[in-house]
Amino acid sequence: MADRIARVKWAGDMTFVGESVSGHAVVMDAGADNGGRDHGIRPMEMLLLGAGGCSSIDVMMILQKARQKVTDCWVELTSERAEEHPRHFTKIHMHFVITGADVDAKHVERAIRLSKEKYCSASVQLGALAAITTGFEIREAE
Repeated sequence: MADRIARVKWAGDMTFVGESVSGHAVVMDAGADNGGRDHGIRPMEMLLLGAGGCSSIDVMMILQKARQKVTDCWVELTSERAEEHPRHFTKIHMHFVITGADVDAKHVERAIRLSKEKYCSASVQLGALAAITTGFEIREAE
């Protein structure tokens, strides 16, 4: 059986449709300054969201294994890019917001650290060129 491959196909102008190995699709487009029409997410935005998604999955899995009562979780990502081409990320900050009942900060800190240092391949990959920092806050569920 042949390996499945990811594919990115041109859809006109600067719009492309990417299909993942798992069969999910996403529309990507360039900004108007690069001939795009804002029909989809920018590829560099996808890289940033990929790191946020990868790390968030890790954090939730670790917190669930630690039996933390999490009711909501999100990560806010801020970034800086190099001025010259290739305009790679130079700094990325991931700020996690965890909502739940009696969530222990030690568990959240550990989950974020393990994701960043061991489990999140997207963060490790981006961290080869960008300084990645993290922070978090815990909000008590109402």
